[in-house]
Amino acid sequence: MSFTLSMATDPHTLLILIAVAFIAGFIDAIAGGGGLLTIPALLMAGLPPHLVLGTNKLCATFGSATASFTFYRKGLFNPKQWKRCLWATGAGATIGAILAQQLPAQWLNQMLPIIVFACALYLLFGRTPEVKDNTAPKIKTIRQYPQGFTLGFYDGVAGPGTGAFWTVSTLLLYPLDLLRASGVARSMNFISNGAALSMFIISGNVAWSVGLSMGVALMLGATVGARVAIGGGNRLIRPVFILIVMTLAARLAWQHWFGIAGT
Repeated sequence: MSFTLSMATDPHTLLILIAVAFIAGFIDAIAGGGGLLTIPALLMAGLPPHLVLGTNKLCATFGSATASFTFYRKGLFNPKQWKRCLWATGAGATIGAILAQQLPAQWLNQMLPIIVFACALYLLFGRTPEVKDNTAPKIKTIRQYPQGFTLGFYDGVAGPGTGAFWTVSTLLLYPLDLLRASGVARSMNFISNGAALSMFIISGNVAWSVGLSMGVALMLGATVGARVAIGGGNRLIRPVFILIVMTLAARLAWQHWFGIAGT
């Protein structure tokens, strides 16, 4: 482990990881999917898989916290409307992280590309609701429990595409436009990241120097990305989101269907 950590903390390698984290934070704040960049980068830096997952949760928590706070300040996320979902997400992520190394996930890995691709097709051909800024949509709280627990659990166990899944499921379940759905996704992603991170910290599976360095960069990228997303609205988020989801589907299929090593 000391060898792999020394590789990751090499100044040149660390600078590359920091640059990747900034780009990932920018992308994740707009459309989700930043883990497509950070997880492979950490693996290429030489960290073992268990440390990759924990370290990625550390830096992802920085980015999701920044993006969610930006959406909250702009009035695009109301925690009082989503308190049940927040609790369910935290509970699901905690349980998922605890069971992460015990649950066989081969079937999930095989199905994941199909699920992600279906999400992309929905946004590509479906219409997203148009909701004006002064609209206060009614949110059915009964749907928040299964949505929050399921996606929180998934983020704790695996994680790739969680932000995209949040956005799509929120669009399907509630009368929100893509911008507000992105605010919900970033906020819930922060909760699941933080809950899962606590479990990885307890088990000692976090490379702190790498994770904190990447976390600061990811936080800066998320700040810029969230502001760009809010400024550009649905017109910007929709094509970027579809592109990210398509890329996620292709990468997961390449990895899990054809046996190419990766995340």
